[in-house]
Amino acid sequence: MSLPISFEFFPTKTPEGAAKQEGVRQALYAKKPEFCSVTFGAGGSTQTGTFNMVAEILKEGVPAASHFSCVGASKASAREQLTTLKAMGVKRLVALRGDLPSGYGVGGEFQYASDLVAFIRLEFGDAFHIEVAAYPEVHPQARNVTADLKAFATKVQAGADSAITQYFFNSDAYFQFVEDAEKLGVTVPITPGIMPITNSSQLMRFSDMCGAEIPRWIRLRLQGFGDDTASIKAFGHDVITDLCEVLRAGGAPGLHFYTMNQSAPVLAICDELGV
Repeated sequence: MSLPISFEFFPTKTPEGAAKQEGVRQALYAKKPEFCSVTFGAGGSTQTGTFNMVAEILKEGVPAASHFSCVGASKASAREQLTTLKAMGVKRLVALRGDLPSGYGVGGEFQYASDLVAFIRLEFGDAFHIEVAAYPEVHPQARNVTADLKAFATKVQAGADSAITQYFFNSDAYFQFVEDAEKLGVTVPITPGIMPITNSSQLMRFSDMCGAEIPRWIRLRLQGFGDDTASIKAFGHDVITDLCEVLRAGGAPGLHFYTMNQSAPVLAICDELGV
């Protein structure tokens, strides 16, 4: 049994990076993704790069979803940017509160991602399919699990069509989150976000920043490999493929891969899954 997949990319900063990125995308398009998303830097700092990459993906004949963050934004600026995306042919958004660049005070007319979702629905009706973020292991800034679940449910009630989770390595956290969300009346699809393991120091840094828990046994195995990149990649491939199998068997509605702008690790996982 196959299941829908999607891929996330981040904007590149150089012409060389853009050329390499195009090759990565073309390789991954062979897996027929439902859509490809492009990240949005803190405070919209990569907006031009994000919109340019979204335009490239659309030109390549693949549905593109732009990340869109609202922190520090005014309603007028959000309206203008969303109008631009709509005119480009974008039909899917990943609506996020987002992070402010360091050194900035809060400000802006949106306090939460749910405010942005409600604004998009009010201003643009059903022009966009709206994805929101979900945190199976609790958002790092949430007061507690209950508050985090309520915040997620509020985003859905504001008009979100579906959700993509932060990456995780414990499938029980995902299934429990989905079950708890359903108890709050959430019925939209919640797609697990999947992070391939290819670099242990990078993974630990990212995970510490975003609150994703690396199980002790995985952390110890990665530390045990030291600088043996081949062993890290082989181990990471097995761990993530097994996780995807468990998620698929448990009824996950799809898989969203955080590609880190690399094709080989994701292709290897998809091939083993028969996607």
